[in-house]
Amino acid sequence: MDRLRALEVFVEVVRKESFARAAEALDTSPANVTRYISDLEAHLQTRLLNRSSRRMSLTPSGAALFERARGILDEVAETEAIVSSAAMQPRGVLRINAPLSFGVRHLAPLWPRFMARYPDVQLDISLIDRVVDIVEEGYDMAVRISRAGSASHVARKLAVCRIVLCASPAYLARRGAPSTPADLLHHDCIGYSYHSSEEWPLESAAGQAHAVKPPFILRTNNGDTALAVALGGQGIIAQPTFIVGDDLRAGRLVPVLPGYHLPDIDIQAIYPSRRHLSARVRVMVDFLAEAFGDVPAWDRAADTA
Repeated sequence: MDRLRALEVFVEVVRKESFARAAEALDTSPANVTRYISDLEAHLQTRLLNRSSRRMSLTPSGAALFERARGILDEVAETEAIVSSAAMQPRGVLRINAPLSFGVRHLAPLWPRFMARYPDVQLDISLIDRVVDIVEEGYDMAVRISRAGSASHVARKLAVCRIVLCASPAYLARRGAPSTPADLLHHDCIGYSYHSSEEWPLESAAGQAHAVKPPFILRTNNGDTALAVALGGQGIIAQPTFIVGDDLRAGRLVPVLPGYHLPDIDIQAIYPSRRHLSARVRVMVDFLAEAFGDVPAWDRAADTA
């Protein structure tokens, strides 16, 4: 049995939730897929999948194998891609999708350096805050800010994005500073439309969760709009330090509830597959990881929380 191929078949069956769809994706027959799964279960002497006429589910052993096998296959594919494309000169059009505020503030200043380093790559940058389907909409890669990875694409972490609860000194002088998360229910707050939940999942220094659903006097799908309203003294915002960091350091904004924090969010490069990874995508992902470093520029100055 080709164990690597068997793992590949197993992972595809789990992802597609179907033997037939996995066979189609792998360009083989359902019978071959069934044989690989049966041989793998026989080799491991354990059942990996619960199968019925209506649904398929992972056994505990199958779930553990899926997580490990997915990582193994990704590492193998990445190694193959690096070796096969090492001698290739990056060239051609590279279509990138990125969030608006992050793209303007922290990606745009990087493009001249990338263009000078890779003159044969033509950048096509689209800044959209909504999550796009990069395959359907024709992008080579995307930069996303998300607590979750991608179920269908490769996600490489580029940097950490800290979220800070803050308001202007004028607002806090007028309304007072909240001392507990529950106090936010009596304050004016500014929401971000693309958050998966309207709650602010605060956590104390001791690790105790305090999810609060504050009253939003305004919602917006753009962080710079929320920032402008907060700077105008109209309410409390929860925004990333790549947007509010400069204003916090300058005192134009003040951290709220400093004894609590919101979960960090990853800034990720998303691309369809490590297999047959183009040289231009590979060098862009490496370039961005290098540019942001262990501590990104927006957090290298004095602490903001």
